[in-house]
Amino acid sequence: MKQLLASLLLALAIALPAHAQLLAPAAPASQPLDRIVAVVDEDVVLQSELDQAVASVQQQYAAHPEQLPPQQVLQKQVLNRLVLMKLQIAKAHEQGIRVSDADVDQAVAAVAAQNRITPEQLRMEVERSGDSYAAFRSQLSDQLMVQRLRQSVVQSAVTVTDSEINNLLSSPTYKAGEVHLAHIQISIPGGADAAAIQASAQKAQQALDAIKGGMDFNAAAIRYSDAPDALDGGDLGWRKLDEIPPAFAETLAPMKPGDVSNALRGPTGFHILKLIGQREPSKQIVTEFHARQILIKPSELMTPAQAEQKARDLYDRIVNKHEDFAKLAKEDSDDDTTANAGGDMDWFPQKAWGATIAAQLGNLKDGEVSQPFQSEAGWHILERLGTRQSDQTVELERGEARQAIGNRKAEQAYDDYLRDIRSNAYVHIVVPELRDADTDSASS
Repeated sequence: MKQLLASLLLALAIALPAHAQLLAPAAPASQPLDRIVAVVDEDVVLQSELDQAVASVQQQYAAHPEQLPPQQVLQKQVLNRLVLMKLQIAKAHEQGIRVSDADVDQAVAAVAAQNRITPEQLRMEVERSGDSYAAFRSQLSDQLMVQRLRQSVVQSAVTVTDSEINNLLSSPTYKAGEVHLAHIQISIPGGADAAAIQASAQKAQQALDAIKGGMDFNAAAIRYSDAPDALDGGDLGWRKLDEIPPAFAETLAPMKPGDVSNALRGPTGFHILKLIGQREPSKQIVTEFHARQILIKPSELMTPAQAEQKARDLYDRIVNKHEDFAKLAKEDSDDDTTANAGGDMDWFPQKAWGATIAAQLGNLKDGEVSQPFQSEAGWHILERLGTRQSDQTVELERGEARQAIGNRKAEQAYDDYLRDIRSNAYVHIVVPELRDADTDSASS
């Protein structure tokens, strides 16, 4: 269970906020005081934060310690991520992004569910491991803030037009399907001169030579990559081929699973790609439902109880008195999108109208009318009219193309945003052995 908890906390450990050390037990008088290892604008990174984050990574890789780089390299990797996390949290605060206790409760429940335990069991495991549950919740809160910051940045920076989708699908270079990738990224500092670019190129070649010499790709990513996913072995998961920059897709085309690319020059640095797996697209056949509904909404003039009773009265008129469903829908339904059409919802995939209606559809037969049921919108009466198999390949292909273009733009937009806030921040690494050539920066 200790190993499970380490896995659970890995992504969170590098986000441990500075104030978390206030939640830990007081150190005995014989121990040295906590020291500052980095100054990040108006915040700091403490030695205790760095030690705890490094320890979490080491615990995650306890079964494969050979994949970890030397201690000093690992400390630099983790410190860089702590710095970037603090900068993102500061920006989130500046933008007025807030996370409520209820949001954190929901995140705790999600983490517990993913690990098939209850929230209370999760709390017990956190405390049994020697960590503070309050600090754990604080880490989750920080992660949620960063997610919302990213959403805010991406929403304002990324749009996808129909013409872009058409151009992508009609392009001779368009490729359907997915690939599972891992990567190593060696960044080039903003405003770098020829010497700095050459140093990054040499580091990329060192990583490539190490892999060719037998080093596991995940271990090489942990040791050499400076991408945010380095501590996950550079794993990018499954990606649509058209989410990948065209130059990289061309490189991947002749590769087979297990192959590793040469070092590729990109707009932000050098990349080494490993193709883990690939899969072709398949025809997308989905079951569509034809249905109609009557919706009764509570309002200032109708209490929830009165809305329920009205729905039950209408159900009785339809089922027992055999009144016309469409006529009653036009007269009584509060659903603006379907009432004028006699409640007709047209053909749609099962979950298109939400989980509550989807569940009812699955329990009905064609021609059957549901008992009144409640959703967030109000009280529904649903009649299932029919089902059919529909080829959604074209529609899904357009949806996937839109998502691929959006994901590519979003990734680039947020990467540019992180580079910008990092280059414009004051960052001073106090401990000399943890400094890189381009680690310290200051801006007015």
